[in-house]
Amino acid sequence: MGGVVEHGQLFVGGEFVDPLGTEVIEVVSPHTEEVIGRVPHASRADVDRAVAVARRAFDEGPWPRMEPAERIDVVGRIKDGIAARHDEIARLISAENGSPYSWSVLAQALGAMMVWDAAITVARDFPYEERRDGVLGKILVRREPVGVVAAVVPWNVPQFVAAAKLAPALLAGCAVVLKPSPESPLDAYLLAEIAREAGLPEGVLSVLPADREVSEYLVGHPGVDKVSFTGSVPAGKRVMEVAARHLTRVTLELGGKSAAVVLPDADLESAVAGIVPAAFMNNGQACVAQTRVLLPRSRYDEFADALVAAVDALVVGDPLDPATQVGPLVAERQRRRSLDYIRLGEEAGAEVLTGGGRPRGLDRGWYVEPTLLGDVDNSWRVAREEIFGPVVCLLPYGDEDEAVRIADDSAYGLSGSVWTGDVERGIDVARRVRTGTYSVNTFSLDMLGPFGGYKDSGLGREFGPEGYGAYLEHKMIHLPPGGEG
Repeated sequence: MGGVVEHGQLFVGGEFVDPLGTEVIEVVSPHTEEVIGRVPHASRADVDRAVAVARRAFDEGPWPRMEPAERIDVVGRIKDGIAARHDEIARLISAENGSPYSWSVLAQALGAMMVWDAAITVARDFPYEERRDGVLGKILVRREPVGVVAAVVPWNVPQFVAAAKLAPALLAGCAVVLKPSPESPLDAYLLAEIAREAGLPEGVLSVLPADREVSEYLVGHPGVDKVSFTGSVPAGKRVMEVAARHLTRVTLELGGKSAAVVLPDADLESAVAGIVPAAFMNNGQACVAQTRVLLPRSRYDEFADALVAAVDALVVGDPLDPATQVGPLVAERQRRRSLDYIRLGEEAGAEVLTGGGRPRGLDRGWYVEPTLLGDVDNSWRVAREEIFGPVVCLLPYGDEDEAVRIADDSAYGLSGSVWTGDVERGIDVARRVRTGTYSVNTFSLDMLGPFGGYKDSGLGREFGPEGYGAYLEHKMIHLPPGGEG
């Protein structure tokens, strides 16, 4: 990406308009530490304007009153637009947040397209009305759009998470105010252009890049009916607190400290090949990353050595280089956070098996070597707190029951995996671990199933009919005797 990307307007209700404030967000490359973009910083007045436009679009406009098939046609054009511009989207996100280009193409861009496509599949067959036999007679149960949605997305997978919120909300008939992160607002402008070209009616979508203060104002706005937030646990708790003032509905997808459980009968080669990309995906900046790897004591050294060899082979460098597997972290604060946790782990007694500092030859940029900490105890902070960087803990265990206890001994419950020579045994472990998503001898996230977390990992679900239903209210209509129709 050459030059500085400049946007002087905000996308409000389907049109690019001058901002009502004067502040500007500068987007800094995590690779060069140079400014690569500037966009307006939305103000509270811009939030008021966007919510008012969304309110009119929902209360009076055609979008919520269209047939589902009509909305599917429009949203399908958004999906097609993302597919057509996927390489541009991938490169822009890699430039913004340091995600390796090879991973960006698959997860940041094509992955987002798959989210839109899966939501269309759910919407096409969703039961918006059904008749039931009630206790006192016939009833009609309707599912109607919840209203105006505030969708707050993070910087790590901005298009993927935006799709997880926008696709079901729009298909359900809601109007949406999308709030991208200050670190990654540039790709949101591409999405705005695509949505406009797709023919969304006036008022249905606004895009307001802003910081935490303006985000809080949006979340607490009385004109918002639902908030869908992805981010940290402290921020999620604050969202819930602010939204409670107006009993605004909330969906929260928060952090994780997920455990990959390697059983004694696991195949070494395939387990290592699956765990390493699941642990270091997106430079470790993924809520579902397998950042605790539980190894049986009987094979601990064997697996630890193989993991070290695989991590040492990872290519670290410029995120826009197709050969790169691990890029820089999004900001200096995140680089410092990772290094601080590595030091905490060492002080507690962990052994740095590989990594631990800045990669050689990369004196500029917010880089941290992919790091493995060995012989970690699950009570240590490095094993309990989400680092959000390329730092992975290896924890030894005795038997399977102990492995499950360690996996569950966490404030989080978002993801996890088990690696074994016996698939049925793996499924049994999956049933025992209290976490929202789980994989056996693989690591994946299916957009037609419910995604979300137990405990501090969140509230509610995204994807599948469960996630789609989060953007709908339920109405019961009692039918008179003989008038069931």
